[in-house]
Amino acid sequence: MELSVDIQALAYLISAVLFILALKGLTHPASARRGNFLGMAGMAIAIAATLMGGEVQSYGFIIAGVAAGALIGGVLAMRVEMTAMPQLVAALHSFVGMAAVLVAIGTYLNKAAAGQLNPVLMGELSAGIIIGAITFSGSVVAFAKLQGLVSGAPVIFKGQHALNALLAILTIGLGIHFGMTESMLSLFIMTALAFILGFTLIIPIGGADMPVIISMLNSYSGWAAAATGFTLHNNLLIIVGALVGFSGAILSFIMCRAMNRSIFNVIFGGFGSDDAGGDSAAAQAVQKGVKSASVEDAIYWMEDANRVIIIPGYGMAVAQAQHALKEMMELLEAKGVEVKFGIHPVAGRMPGHMNVLLAEADIPYENVLEMDEINPEFPTTDVCLVVGANDVVNPAAKTDSSSPIYGMPILDAEKARQVYFLKRSMRPGYSGVDNLLFYQDNTSLIFGDAKDTIEGMVAALKGGGH
Repeated sequence: MELSVDIQALAYLISAVLFILALKGLTHPASARRGNFLGMAGMAIAIAATLMGGEVQSYGFIIAGVAAGALIGGVLAMRVEMTAMPQLVAALHSFVGMAAVLVAIGTYLNKAAAGQLNPVLMGELSAGIIIGAITFSGSVVAFAKLQGLVSGAPVIFKGQHALNALLAILTIGLGIHFGMTESMLSLFIMTALAFILGFTLIIPIGGADMPVIISMLNSYSGWAAAATGFTLHNNLLIIVGALVGFSGAILSFIMCRAMNRSIFNVIFGGFGSDDAGGDSAAAQAVQKGVKSASVEDAIYWMEDANRVIIIPGYGMAVAQAQHALKEMMELLEAKGVEVKFGIHPVAGRMPGHMNVLLAEADIPYENVLEMDEINPEFPTTDVCLVVGANDVVNPAAKTDSSSPIYGMPILDAEKARQVYFLKRSMRPGYSGVDNLLFYQDNTSLIFGDAKDTIEGMVAALKGGGH
């Protein structure tokens, strides 16, 4: 059955409303599940309305593409762990970028053969190819950094900014030339330079800024989709692309504000490093005058506490310690201890990374508080347990004006009565800045794998503690 233009437009309108409601639902953990269902319903309606439209002449390649995509997506959904979600998101962004490039090139070839090219269409094609190519190669670099295929440290070389500026000018210039002359050579060179620009823009960005980069690439993918929508005269694709583009840009701004940095500083700063450790963790701790503690010490304090605040970071994600933390929380609550989780906006490798992991472990939403909500509670907290976080609790952000993270809002862990810091080693966080919290009188470090340490705490609690 072929839908009329009016019915298809109505279906697209319903889909757009569902997408907007989905974004609204995703703003809070309690409504996130509903938001996901609304988004899926909107996409199902959009796909059905498109396939039943008069533009589709043959379903052979479409069915093959959908089947292949469903198979790949299903396998990924079952196999990819939650800790690998940031790199999966980066990979998916690259697919959107490449799709925009291929659609634009295919449209150009078809329209050129039919003699239907015009200046407006040529401008849309140029925009789609440039944005899509930058999104693709930039997302591939982000994936490689997050997956550990290449170093997470920034790759900086002399003349880097000048090179990027030159590449951007040449790419835009060739885009204009392509739009005016319909030159295949300009198309080829413009596309190649855009791919290179995406690579050179992201390679100097360190792991500390990956959450911002993920959301920024999300924004790019939205604009690439919107450009494709103009090319294909698909109003829904334009709307969805604009929603993704603006939401990604807003999220990037929010996260930059959480780090007290501008988006330009993130893109051009080359911030973050991968400092290697030398001696053992315990030996380095002794050399630096840092106190170490045992699992039993921490349990002694936590069992007598009125309130415990747990601060998760990427170390928790790597160790997959969230389920052990859930069990520890339940045991402490059974002893009358109030347990809360404090989340920094840029903890982990992508926006909301920690929230997703804690939700996976069925930790109640009401126990998980954002930075602004939890910070006033630290002065009346008996124990703060930091699980694999680092820069987001570093007091240097407030006290050391020479520090690269100075001015960055942090979780006020140092104000708790006692702080236990779970670390694998004495290595600094992605910023490469030594954490001043390690040296405070009320802080002790517990070295080892976070999951093993938390499971040891659970065993101690079950054994009766002290």
